Amino acid sequence: MLRYLFLFFLFCASLLAADASQENNTTLVDESKLIKVEDTSGLTEDEVRQVAKKIDKQEIKKLRWEELSPTPIKSDWVETKSGEWFRGKIKGLYDDKLEFDSDEIGVYVFDFDDIKTIKSYEIISVNIENIASIAGVLRLNGNKVTIIQGEHKYEFLKSKVVSFAPDAQLERNFWSGKITLNLDMRSGNTNQADYTAQANLKRRTAISSLSFDYLGRISSKDSQEIANDHRINEKYDRYITRYFFWTPVFSEYYTDKYKNIKDQVTLGFGLGYTVINTKKTLWSFSGGPAAIYTRSYTVETGHNGSSYSPAIELSTKFEQELSSITDFTYNYKLTFSDRGAGVYKHHMIFKFENELLSWLDVDLTGIWDYVAKPTEDVQGATPKNSDYQLLIGFGIEF
Repeated sequence: MLRYLFLFFLFCASLLAADASQENNTTLVDESKLIKVEDTSGLTEDEVRQVAKKIDKQEIKKLRWEELSPTPIKSDWVETKSGEWFRGKIKGLYDDKLEFDSDEIGVYVFDFDDIKTIKSYEIISVNIENIASIAGVLRLNGNKVTIIQGEHKYEFLKSKVVSFAPDAQLERNFWSGKITLNLDMRSGNTNQADYTAQANLKRRTAISSLSFDYLGRISSKDSQEIANDHRINEKYDRYITRYFFWTPVFSEYYTDKYKNIKDQVTLGFGLGYTVINTKKTLWSFSGGPAAIYTRSYTVETGHNGSSYSPAIELSTKFEQELSSITDFTYNYKLTFSDRGAGVYKHHMIFKFENELLSWLDVDLTGIWDYVAKPTEDVQGATPKNSDYQLLIGFGIEF
């Protein structure tokens, strides 16, 4: 009999920053010795500005575009519509969100609509809608995307880009993740300790996304364990168009000692569609057929301790940017099956992520798990249908 042991490491970090300031020496100039040249052209201020604008255009025409922007040497460069340049490394573009890693600002997510220019140093694999995935040096200038491949170059409209990611030689460059830790300890009339951990790990390329999500809880009260449950979800998506994707495989492993579930494994495949994909909002649906294997800790005499069940799984994901530092995420998954797997169950998570630093968030998470027909134990006791959790913890991105 296999047993699964989950170890939690509590990570505490603090960032100390010291600002250094320098005083600039100011040289005073005697204005009485300056020669004042008057404008005798007779032009108004607006007319003078128009003359300056024409001169600017003439100067620009004498320069190449590369000379007007940073040269990508050992780093990628992106420019926002406001004219700000950022130096660092492109991590990927998914759902019109550009993830960029800079030494100055850390990992930052830009809206693709806010990006005016991209000059990549690394080779980028670009997924062009309904055409192909093309690897090369990436250039974005306004609404035109150019992929340079040796002596050849391919040009597309910005709106045709579904996703892109570094065509990395190192496997670790495809991965990113986040760990959120929650700890609640009380003493006095009641001694209670609650440990909860969430982990999200993603491997993303230009045409696919592989994600692993872990949620685990261990609680004790007066040295008596009162909760012990763990859930691991896996999902592999492949993009077909900007809005349509298919899932060759999704799976879940779940164990809950106090719901009488020793092992529960779900395996299936499906399709998905993105209903809304705007600058601040993402809403998608997915689902498909699945099979569920369930093994109980104890059962009544004469009942089978394990069972197989066909199932239908449906899920939705909603993301909303509430402000520059606060994001809201809602995940809901429901499963229909036969009596051995609970008939109907759902797993719901809502989360508010509040950014403290580029790599550190304060997360508020709400969780609701429900099983319509829990399995009775050997003593005939039936677990409760619903479990609720409200968590506050620190999330570390990497």
